[in-house]
Amino acid sequence: MRRRLLAAAAVAAVAVPALAGVPPAAADTYHPTVVSADPADHTPHVLDGTVWSLAVVGDTVVVGGAFTKVADSTRRLTFARKNVFAFGLHDGLIRTFAPEVDGAVYSLAAGPDHSVYMGGAFKTVNGAAQRGLARISLHDSSRYVSFNARVNWGDVRSLVSRGERLYAGGTFQAVNGVRRVGLIRLNAFTGTVDQAFDARLTGPGLKRTRVEHFDVSPDGRKLIAVGAFLKSGTADRTQIALFDTSGAGAALTGWYTDAFKPTCMKGFDTYLRQVKFSPDGSYIVVAATGRASSAQKLCDSAARFETRTSGLHNPTWVQRTGGDSLYAVAITGPAVYLGGHQRWFDNPYGTDGNGPGPGAVSRPGIGAVNPNTGKALEWNPTRSRGVGVRAFLVIPDGLLVGSDTDQLGREYHGRVGLFPLR
Repeated sequence: MRRRLLAAAAVAAVAVPALAGVPPAAADTYHPTVVSADPADHTPHVLDGTVWSLAVVGDTVVVGGAFTKVADSTRRLTFARKNVFAFGLHDGLIRTFAPEVDGAVYSLAAGPDHSVYMGGAFKTVNGAAQRGLARISLHDSSRYVSFNARVNWGDVRSLVSRGERLYAGGTFQAVNGVRRVGLIRLNAFTGTVDQAFDARLTGPGLKRTRVEHFDVSPDGRKLIAVGAFLKSGTADRTQIALFDTSGAGAALTGWYTDAFKPTCMKGFDTYLRQVKFSPDGSYIVVAATGRASSAQKLCDSAARFETRTSGLHNPTWVQRTGGDSLYAVAITGPAVYLGGHQRWFDNPYGTDGNGPGPGAVSRPGIGAVNPNTGKALEWNPTRSRGVGVRAFLVIPDGLLVGSDTDQLGREYHGRVGLFPLR
């Protein structure tokens, strides 16, 4: 058991303190070392469902997902919290923040003036129509009526806030009546659609075009998106596309890869689940599922790609699980953290039903790899596997984790945990 930052205090629901506005979001924070494998004691617990998303606003952690109950760190007090709640980063105390959201919250992003953006499958917030997108005050859980963005259908799966811009990705086809398939940029204060920004994503032959996840580079000049699409405009871009966002619009770059053209198991219109830029923006890492059927395919793997040059790119390295899905990735400099329901790393010759292959190492549910080689690091806290880790959030204090199980680092941690810096 590890007591880090502040020891767990007497538990009570407390109001959110008044804080200044938040800085623009960035790619994952650089860390000088790998985080501890011993989770902090003071984090609260989500008692059911799945945690899909995490955000930090000031000293407040906001947690989104599909759940109904949370408990304090001692599990002596239980609170009704449907799909979203908040707690103190340094003390773990559960906040009074409790907006009424009638569907899952799949994505979160810090907003200005101590607010948070929510994206998901909800249709109403605090009883008012607000489909898929909302901005909520952390002071009193109220909905910003001035932020008037609504998706036409589907959900929002990924959000990034950058100053006056808010990027959103998901299964939608339009926002506020403006057609934008899977990816959009909005005014962060009003929710007005940025008319100049259109990624023009299509998926000829696919059941539904969607963006599963995306990230914006630390300098804000690039956006990498993954999902169920095959083209951007007239250019072939199978499951992954890199855009230049330094100008007014979304300019498709000449960067591309054919690595994800081979299909995985039938039924996967996309097998890419998350993508993240490195803290210096020089490379990305993609986490994938898909049921590995061949060591030559990138199903059930993580792969690094360089992003500073144009043209065709092959992976710098590939980390293979041998048939288990990866859903989440975080990059801190010394480590690339990977989460899913994997059993092994370094397992290119293993298969889902026949156990590990030569050289495989046990990394149940969570692990880290060397950013230069892709080989497993010694960091091995373990977690109960479940479906998998759905959210990582790198903060200066460490690594926050959201999932669907209640064992992390060989301790009870209900669906939320924090691995502090050593």
